[in-house]
Amino acid sequence: MGVGAVNHEHVSQEIGAAVSDLLESYDTVGAVNRVDGADIPSQRHIIEIMQVIRTLLFPGYYEEGAIEEMALPYITGQRAVWVYKHLSTEIHRCLCFECREHDRCDQIPECRQKAESIALDLLRALPGIRAQLLLDVEATLAGDPAAASANEVILAYPGIAAITVHRVAHFLHRREVPLLPRIMSEYIHHRTGIDIHPGATIGASFAIDHGTGVVIGETTQIGDRVKIYQGVTLGALSVSRALRGHKRHPTIEDDVIIYSGATILGGDTVIGRGSIIGGNVWLGESVPPYCKVYNSRSAQEPIVSRRALVDSG
Repeated sequence: MGVGAVNHEHVSQEIGAAVSDLLESYDTVGAVNRVDGADIPSQRHIIEIMQVIRTLLFPGYYEEGAIEEMALPYITGQRAVWVYKHLSTEIHRCLCFECREHDRCDQIPECRQKAESIALDLLRALPGIRAQLLLDVEATLAGDPAAASANEVILAYPGIAAITVHRVAHFLHRREVPLLPRIMSEYIHHRTGIDIHPGATIGASFAIDHGTGVVIGETTQIGDRVKIYQGVTLGALSVSRALRGHKRHPTIEDDVIIYSGATILGGDTVIGRGSIIGGNVWLGESVPPYCKVYNSRSAQEPIVSRRALVDSG
């Protein structure tokens, strides 16, 4: 055998040994196996469904070519049927997957009908979601002098991409669809760096500027006309599993602005209407309406102290 030649028999033996070790690990490390269970939801398929839903929400924006107005009814109908069929399938998979996980196999026969009903409900809700997204686009455009047009905001802004997916995922979350809304939100989190849990409640005219590093927790409640910048965290004071199902994240009332790097924590924390939270502020308590919260840069209160001052004047 020449120098550098591959010993195929040796390679075959090594691969066989690796396969044997893997099979043995499937018995000994069973928690990360998914064999002989319910049909697992398809992450790839769910992402594809979300992409088609986006074309229903913003027709003509995510196409390979122009859509003629005469063809729009046909294309919209075709896409709506496709979404209904494929979303029903994935919701059904998620519901059955959850039943298997919790030993409630007796519920599986009812899952198909429930899945079809939820998929149909989402299609009926899309006009209302479009109305919400129009306000989000307008708020983003109005609050960013760098934005040239609504077209640019829809096509290029990560905040609008994240809000679009969130409004769909939140609808499905409220219908108690397991897993699927989280797959949607984590897909757009990966793309944009904006992490919004599908359980978060977000009001009208919401704007995220830049967006990278934004985290919005599951039980966050956000009012109308709120704007947040990059690096903002709306999180929990504790990550104990015992708090599951309880409000752990803050409430942000109407007309609040939260600047970059601010961290606001706790289920009892309320940021009052019209308040402004400065950059890099750390808050674990409520702020009255129409206040400014910022880190002092004076000699008496050096910035390294990170003490938040409330200025109601």
